[in-house]
Amino acid sequence: MFLWSSSTELDNHLIYPKWRLTSNHAPLTTAISIIKEHINTRKRTIVKDSDEEITFIKKLTTALRNINMSDISDISCLNSAVNAFTSSVDSIWSKNSKITNITVHSKCWWDTNCRHDLNVYRASKRLED
Repeated sequence: MFLWSSSTELDNHLIYPKWRLTSNHAPLTTAISIIKEHINTRKRTIVKDSDEEITFIKKLTTALRNINMSDISDISCLNSAVNAFTSSVDSIWSKNSKITNITVHSKCWWDTNCRHDLNVYRASKRLED
């Protein structure tokens, strides 16, 4: 077994020379600790084809029309237009998106139809819904 000289993770190995049998290699075991790590990723999202997406696109289109791009003849005017654009996108995105937690149990297949059907079932409590 080869270990890095500064490796402490695998220093807890055991060699079993009596298990060698006819081989000239002695079996060994090592315990590698595996820490259960829960990584939660949070991000802002807008559900595709949702009312929020439609509103986001409409407001962004309106904001783009309102940015003054009549005189972008120098760097400072261009920077002003770009800064106005980015602040509009940030503001509109924040207002229309929601924070979601992405975990190992997240449902990438869940969409607005699933949500609608679930709401119908919750309202009726009928098995066929």
